[in-house]
Amino acid sequence: MYTTNNISSSLLHWYKKSKRSMPWRKTKDPYNIWLSETMLQQTQVKTVIPYYNRWIENFPHFESVAKAPSDSLLLIWEGLGYYNRCHNFHKAVKIIVKKYNSCLPDNIEDFMALPGVGIYTAAAVYSIVFSYPIPVVDGNVRRVMSRLLRLKRFTPFNNKKILSTLNKCLDKSHPGNFNQALMELGSIICIPKTPKCQNCPLKPYCGAAVSGNAGRYPLAKTKKPFPWKNVVVGLIWENSSFLILKRSGYKHLNDLWELPGGEVLKKQNPKSQLVGMLKKKYNLDVSIENKMGEVCHRYSHFGISMSSFDCIIKNRSKLMVNQPYRWIKKHEINQFAFPKANHKIFSSMLEN
Repeated sequence: MYTTNNISSSLLHWYKKSKRSMPWRKTKDPYNIWLSETMLQQTQVKTVIPYYNRWIENFPHFESVAKAPSDSLLLIWEGLGYYNRCHNFHKAVKIIVKKYNSCLPDNIEDFMALPGVGIYTAAAVYSIVFSYPIPVVDGNVRRVMSRLLRLKRFTPFNNKKILSTLNKCLDKSHPGNFNQALMELGSIICIPKTPKCQNCPLKPYCGAAVSGNAGRYPLAKTKKPFPWKNVVVGLIWENSSFLILKRSGYKHLNDLWELPGGEVLKKQNPKSQLVGMLKKKYNLDVSIENKMGEVCHRYSHFGISMSSFDCIIKNRSKLMVNQPYRWIKKHEINQFAFPKANHKIFSSMLEN
């Protein structure tokens, strides 16, 4: 039978010996901690570290972010995905600088109300920076607790039980370390499919481990069919420059640059669809020279199969675009933030 002290002391002892080295763990600066927690949402540590380091080099404090144009921030964030995190961080930092004099608010609820923050980020930041006694509940923590308590489903009742147990176990003297330890445990030991129970400091207290098959907890969600879209884009050339457009006002990949085009019907000729699309959307008359290639890319909720074609513009003076656009040369690609799918097209283009 476990006690809350057993869990807390075992977890903190393990964390002290086994925690991974991460750049944001070398500081308690609120800006650095908040940035790291924002980047780590739905993203692995090994992916985040180089982005975090580049960001800190370019934008070392709140004021530098608040003053920076969105395009500059997106260029550093490019490739990390979930770009709304970057947009919201920018908006929230501007509020911190203007309203709170570049300091986090004393009231955690005021911080929680900022764009893109919410309960998870607020709990992580305030427990680590200010030792605020509040548990963090992310996917890793929920999995660890479901196994500890031997819960198969995340029902409302079970979620309340998880939160209640966390509040009892939380080390009030070191809440930041407790939260980081639990997230770390879920990330490297209590992993989804094949938990490493033999290395787990909580094994003696874990109901799922006692059952002999911890991997059965929690029950896996039924996966829905993953949707794919067919997209066609044009590399529209005039002399040695090609056209790019900014995705202003979109929910997905907002403010990133892209090649002109759009979703098409798979059963119809992509060339003719591209010609018609460019005429209808931008009043562009083009002739298609050749097919550049086809790439596939998965986003979080859907995937795209993107075909690209070299196009020659017949009459540039007729161009009608209701969003920012530029004509750029190949060597200028790295000056703009593009979605990964576009970069796959560029890689093929630059090889030729």
